[in-house]
Order: sequence, then C-alpha cells, then structure tokens
Amino acid sequence: MKLHYYPETDSLYIELSTAPSIATQAISDSVNVDFDQQGGIVGIDIGHASKQLDLTTLETSALPIQALRAA
Repeated sequence: MKLHYYPETDSLYIELSTAPSIATQAISDSVNVDFDQQGGIVGIDIGHASKQLDLTTLETSALPIQALRAA
C-alpha cells in the first residue's frame, strides 16, 4: 500500500494494488474508487484532502509491516 499526496490538486491517492485500473466509481463529491479487471479495489482518491483529513500524522495499528519507507 502506498499513499500519494499531490499538493497541486490537494488530493490523496491510497494505492492498494499495482494492477491497472479499468473503472472508477464516484463514492461522493470528493472520493473516487478505482477498480481492476476482476472488480478488486486498486485505489482510493480523496479530493480536498487537507480539508477533510489530518495529513500531519500517519498512524498504524497492528499492521504486519515488513518494510516502512518514507520519501
């Protein structure tokens, strides 16, 4: 899983899979979900992210993390 923040559009993309996205469904005015060929979720795009989320903190709980990278 990767988190991508784009300051120029103030959007946060949560990449859940590297599979190509073939369809997108709008969940709300500012949330879209991308799906792969099998209907699996590829990613979630959140618009106006800094107005809806606290982007200053990232916290995990009980994840079986094998690698943690920050760029």
